[in-house]
Amino acid sequence: MQLTDVIKGAVVTEKALKTQGEFNRYSFLVDVKAHKGTIRAAVEQLFDVTVLDVHTVIRRGKYKKVGRSVGLASSTKRAFVTLKDGDKIELVEGA
Repeated sequence: MQLTDVIKGAVVTEKALKTQGEFNRYSFLVDVKAHKGTIRAAVEQLFDVTVLDVHTVIRRGKYKKVGRSVGLASSTKRAFVTLKDGDKIELVEGA
């Protein structure tokens, strides 16, 4: 897996923006197969920052029903990345 394929996008919610300001912690949607070490390397390489900690959460896909057929929505994975004091990611700041 290439490092550019690991991060799918930033999570921009009220809670994510609050933790970003208070704890310098950023939230990203990442590939479900990505490991913490891979996520750390991708963030450090793409945004030129120092990562202190990475937490991940997998949200299982929900069952969706359309008529009589039942399907399963895809699972998603979020990564909460804590940066060193003084480091910022401008891409998420402007969102």
